[in-house]
Amino acid sequence: MTVDYLIIGQGISGTWLSYYLEKEGSSFIVIDNDNKNSPSRISAGIINPVTGRRHAEVWMADKILPFASTAYSALGKELNITAISSKNIIDFFPSPQMRVGFMQRVEEKGQYVYSYPEQYHFLNHFNYSFGCGEIKPVYTAHLETLLPAWRQKLLNKEQLLQEVFEIDQLRVLPDSIQYKNITANKIIFCDGNSSAANPYFEALPFAPNKGELMIVEIPDLPASYIYKKGMMLVPLTTPGLWWIGSNYAWQFDTPDITTEFREKTEALLKEWLKLPFTIKAHLAGVRPATLERRPFVGLHPLYKNIGLLNGMGTKGCSLAPFFAKQLVEHLCYGKPINPEADINRFQKILSRNVF
Repeated sequence: MTVDYLIIGQGISGTWLSYYLEKEGSSFIVIDNDNKNSPSRISAGIINPVTGRRHAEVWMADKILPFASTAYSALGKELNITAISSKNIIDFFPSPQMRVGFMQRVEEKGQYVYSYPEQYHFLNHFNYSFGCGEIKPVYTAHLETLLPAWRQKLLNKEQLLQEVFEIDQLRVLPDSIQYKNITANKIIFCDGNSSAANPYFEALPFAPNKGELMIVEIPDLPASYIYKKGMMLVPLTTPGLWWIGSNYAWQFDTPDITTEFREKTEALLKEWLKLPFTIKAHLAGVRPATLERRPFVGLHPLYKNIGLLNGMGTKGCSLAPFFAKQLVEHLCYGKPINPEADINRFQKILSRNVF
């Protein structure tokens, strides 16, 4: 079998890469083992324009947010699903100091942060003493619907192999790659944390971080907003089900779920909610983050038939479509990749990996 590209991974990065390659008429095969605990599959899918305790604007927000909204809407239409929706965040202030900090951002006319006019509007459902603010616009990418729908399309077109990729079976030739019975012009790795152990890319400054979440049932909570107080409480597409999380652990002993997170989250919900809830699931995953908090996009400086689309971290839902499109335009037309994301910023480090 001969194709233009072999794509490793069908998380959010691999999905968008294959989507844009299809638009260019390129042939490809995707290899993915359908890991149910991969970050893409357990993510809430939030596309948030601000980050951190100071509600600073995220990197390239003015470009990435509108691009993501348009891209997810187009892909959803193609798959006949709702791939994205708009739900703003109601941010409940946990302390007077946090309220002051938020309102300072509002007074500075910080984009995306607003005072909420009806401060007591949510008292029927939540306990809160210091008021709330609103973050908008905020989008939710419905990955729990999108990824399986795209996967099924790939299966129907015989473009997906459901198996574990074995890197020792990869042969890199001068102008192509060979993997088992597949010959491709290029191989692109979109396999999350696995790339940190990939001999071609292990020198890159990956900084994986672990997150945990729970799925809870809260039948009587209105699903018109995302709610935040220490953690995010996000409505899922199934009525009454909510995603709550996530923590960020840069050092961790196990990638699995912990009793500590469950107890902390239960305590938060009992203190915060005025409604009954039922825990339905507890999940954990390790995000492919980077030390610089910038993604890794592009072709290896020594092996031009090996590429990478990775390191999206906590912003994967917004960054992945944007940089998948950039990578495809680079592959097909030689257009430049944003220098802050291009892996050739690590040319010296990667050039030491000579096989």
